[in-house]
Amino acid sequence: METTLEILEIRPAEYPDHIDRLTQVLHACVHAGASVNFILPFPLDEARAFWTGKVAVAMAGGRRRLWIARDGGRVAGCVMLDWDTPPNQAHRAEVTKLLVHPDFRGRGLSHRLMAALIEAARGMGKRLVTLDTTTGSIAEGVYARAGFVPAGSIPGFARHPSEDRLEPTTYMYLAL
Repeated sequence: METTLEILEIRPAEYPDHIDRLTQVLHACVHAGASVNFILPFPLDEARAFWTGKVAVAMAGGRRRLWIARDGGRVAGCVMLDWDTPPNQAHRAEVTKLLVHPDFRGRGLSHRLMAALIEAARGMGKRLVTLDTTTGSIAEGVYARAGFVPAGSIPGFARHPSEDRLEPTTYMYLAL
């Protein structure tokens, strides 16, 4: 069966229509072991609260952009660019929540989502994009292939999503 995967930016006015599908992606990713700020147990209503709370406010405030990977009517993944920074950091933005639903992994969606984000950051006149990710994770390799450079790591930064242990985080950047 042929798929029709596409990458699209979701505008703030369209955002509420995508919350349920984004909730499913976040929920599935955390349950598949993604270390993206949440820990198990992770009920669906907690995933939905993330999208209806913090993200909705940032989208409505014009300080965050969102891209999704869509296969027909199903959201396969997403990534966000956040530039809610202090005045002395207006030249930079931050990557948040690069997620690919487990059913869609291995198809290059992370690369395509990051390419859209980087192109948009350049178009916005940003000169630096930053992020943090679990040290040694698959995501760290995805970001490195997109051109991000490690700036350093912090041991014991975040709790593993399903195990009682702390993991290091690597900060990375891309100069545009």
